[in-house]
Amino acid sequence: MFETLILMLDATIRTAPPLILAAMAGMFCERSGVVNIALEGKLLAAAFASGAAAAVSGSAWIGLGAGMGVSILFALMHGFATITHRGDQVVSGMAINILAAGLTVTLGRYWFDQGGQTPALSGAARFAPIDLPYARELWDVPVIGQLYSELLSGHSLLEYVAFAAVPLAWWVMFRTRFGLRLRAVGEAPAAVDTAGISVVRMRYTALIIGGLLAGIGGTYLAVAQTAQFIPNMSAGKGFMALAALVFGKWRPWNALAACLLFGFLDAVAIRLQGVSIGSFAIPVQAIEALPYILTVFLLAGFIGKAVAPKALGTPYVKERE
Repeated sequence: MFETLILMLDATIRTAPPLILAAMAGMFCERSGVVNIALEGKLLAAAFASGAAAAVSGSAWIGLGAGMGVSILFALMHGFATITHRGDQVVSGMAINILAAGLTVTLGRYWFDQGGQTPALSGAARFAPIDLPYARELWDVPVIGQLYSELLSGHSLLEYVAFAAVPLAWWVMFRTRFGLRLRAVGEAPAAVDTAGISVVRMRYTALIIGGLLAGIGGTYLAVAQTAQFIPNMSAGKGFMALAALVFGKWRPWNALAACLLFGFLDAVAIRLQGVSIGSFAIPVQAIEALPYILTVFLLAGFIGKAVAPKALGTPYVKERE
């Protein structure tokens, strides 16, 4: 029983990083007043760019750079449409999602001729699991050995980066002058502008930070977890991350808890595939849909009142204009 629980928690840790990174990306953007429904497209675009670059160059680090760069480029496109030209933020985000879904498959088929997939990655072209010191020697130690060797050890670098991003995001958002200004932009942009702080610059900065984090999340999908890009491999994780952000009421630690919950549900769904109740075999599709169904159920029934930043989704127009 204990070993099964450890394996489930280990699967949760492996599933949660893209959700965590996308949720932190969404937090920076939405705290500045920009709706970031484009998280799904940024994850997918970063996954393709990183997988393609790593396959061609043979370097996971070049793949990471490509993933972050493309995600930041999509973030700047979102900012150009919504901040500079004051377009509808939801429409712009959905356009980016559609663009990423179509463009990645098209380029994948054209460049690699593998049905939209990139070549499988191996060796230095992927982020391999890291064994912490004495992980193998401590495996046989009751309880502590499995916790250390299975839960803490054996994960890729990007998994550790994802969990380290949470306290870092909390510190930046709630313990720095930049974070205070960013939150003020999301609440009262006119007051911030009156104080001499550029609302446009702050929102663009938030989008760039969000693009960087989403780029790492997309890179994890293709270069660490799966070791190649597969069409639509983000599979709604950007939307789930946005749901986790709302569930966590735009706070990093609460969003982390929601991401771990969604990751655990995903791990349970994988574990339950092929399970039968008596003579009735549960359809695989029903098991795969379980995390999404429970996500909606939890958001509808247990979140309580979530108060979004007051200026969220509202383009800022100076009074003199």
